[in-house]
Amino acid sequence: MLDVKPLRDRVLVRRLEESEEKVGGIIIPDTAKEKPQQAEVVAVGSGRVLEDGTRVPLAVKAGDRVLLGKWSGTDVTLDGREYLILKEDEILGILD
Repeated sequence: MLDVKPLRDRVLVRRLEESEEKVGGIIIPDTAKEKPQQAEVVAVGSGRVLEDGTRVPLAVKAGDRVLLGKWSGTDVTLDGREYLILKEDEILGILD
């Protein structure tokens, strides 16, 4: 099991597999397209801290499927697996 706890309003996610689409015999991977990506939340921080010191919990939790921008966050490799760490503000939405 992964033993990482993001700080404050940061979220650790694992990108979900991207599919490929064939157009006119040419394979165009999703990585070449400018569209939101899906990811699964692996771990979340303790929440955002307001100026008055109040901590606001994050809206996402481990196990949630989320949408995020193509260039969001920072890539990290942990235990040989690829993850992305980003601020909650970079998450576009939660999938049901």
